[in-house]
Amino acid sequence: MLLCVMTLNVQSVFAQPDSAAASSETDTADAVSTDSNEVITEVVEETSEVAVEESGIQVLKKKFIEGGAFFMSLPLICFILGLAIAIERIISLFWMSINTDKFLAQIEEQVAAGNIEGAKEICRNTRGPVASIFYQGLDRADQGSIDIVEKSVVSYGSVQMGQLDKGLVWLALFIALAPMLGFLGTVIGMIDAFDAIEAAGDISPAVVAKGIKVALLTTVAGLIVAIILQIAYNFITSKVDGIVNKMEDASISLIDILVKNKVIKG
Repeated sequence: MLLCVMTLNVQSVFAQPDSAAASSETDTADAVSTDSNEVITEVVEETSEVAVEESGIQVLKKKFIEGGAFFMSLPLICFILGLAIAIERIISLFWMSINTDKFLAQIEEQVAAGNIEGAKEICRNTRGPVASIFYQGLDRADQGSIDIVEKSVVSYGSVQMGQLDKGLVWLALFIALAPMLGFLGTVIGMIDAFDAIEAAGDISPAVVAKGIKVALLTTVAGLIVAIILQIAYNFITSKVDGIVNKMEDASISLIDILVKNKVIKG
């Protein structure tokens, strides 16, 4: 019994230092893990803050300033004016669009009933170039000649086409002008770069980097403006072509309606 008690005491004595060492190692590992997690968290937070600061509008503002206020402002002015014209034209063209088939059916119903004034009233209350052309044709229908009605429709159709194309000349000007202004900034930037080389007597990247950066940024700005405005221009011209085709088809239909109902002589 005495031997057993002594053996147990010796084991407990040796076990305590081992457990203490193990707990000490665990505490050290936890401390190291906590410190590393804190470091990683701080790095992630700093990286996210930098990403937030350098995103979106901040990047655009930074590049605008680096490109030079004067040369970057010229493409920006072209973009603002061109975009204003494009938005106005798009809104106007959508407002001018009507259901041509429904309009033709209403006009034919009134003309078949002999109510020319009623048909003219429908034209006055309907927006768009098709209604305006119909009104001019119906207004000349009392003269009884198909030639007079056709000339009236064709002449007023030319006037309406001119109104549809209003502002597109200026939009085309800004499309051509924006990249030219960007290239002008490019040339000025390259001249500044060569002046810096001449002044420093060295062609190291640090000497020419600023001038080349200005040159590239102005070129990019001009091309971006031209691309956006060109897309808007093509959309507007396609919309105008669609309205013009409807005007021509409707004009032919008006002549047919008047001849069929014997309002004018064919």
